[in-house]
Amino acid sequence: MTRIPPRSGTAFELAKGASLTVIDPEGSQVSDLLAYNAQDVREVISNGRTFDYEETLHLSTGNRLWSNRSNPMLSIVEDTVRRHDFLLTPCSTATFEHFYPEKPVHRGCFGNLAEALEPYGIGPDDIPTAFNVFMNVPVDGESGLIAVKPPVSRAGDRIVLRAEMDLIIGLTACSAYDSNGGSFKPIDYELG
Repeated sequence: MTRIPPRSGTAFELAKGASLTVIDPEGSQVSDLLAYNAQDVREVISNGRTFDYEETLHLSTGNRLWSNRSNPMLSIVEDTVRRHDFLLTPCSTATFEHFYPEKPVHRGCFGNLAEALEPYGIGPDDIPTAFNVFMNVPVDGESGLIAVKPPVSRAGDRIVLRAEMDLIIGLTACSAYDSNGGSFKPIDYELG
């Protein structure tokens, strides 16, 4: 098991058929997840394709995360939380300036992912909307308004994903105040 310290991120390769387990060790912590085709990083995880092909906003066990080229990238094989977000982009310095003007600015998940993915030839403009593991973003059915609420994940909760192609993964312990209920904790992950 590997730990991602609070408000930081990492990147690594995940072979086709291998599993990635993302664990919330202390509870109420979000993790931004990105996936790129290891053979061609222009093929990247896509929330629009995923919503289209899976026909749901509530992605969980049995659903797949699709690429911008309409290929499955990851399959969700286990999920103890069943509440994740695929609408909102990774938090950034601009996010902090917009939503938290009275708090210190942080580079956020966007900056952490950009740094972690740079060795793979992936630049800031190549970062799409992340699959926000454990993030709680309810959508009002009438108005369409969204809210960012504290995660419902508890200590030890997990999601297990299987790679459907050779991938480069970006993964964070999210830095935004609202996403994590005002606190910042680590994220653990395991490859199998």
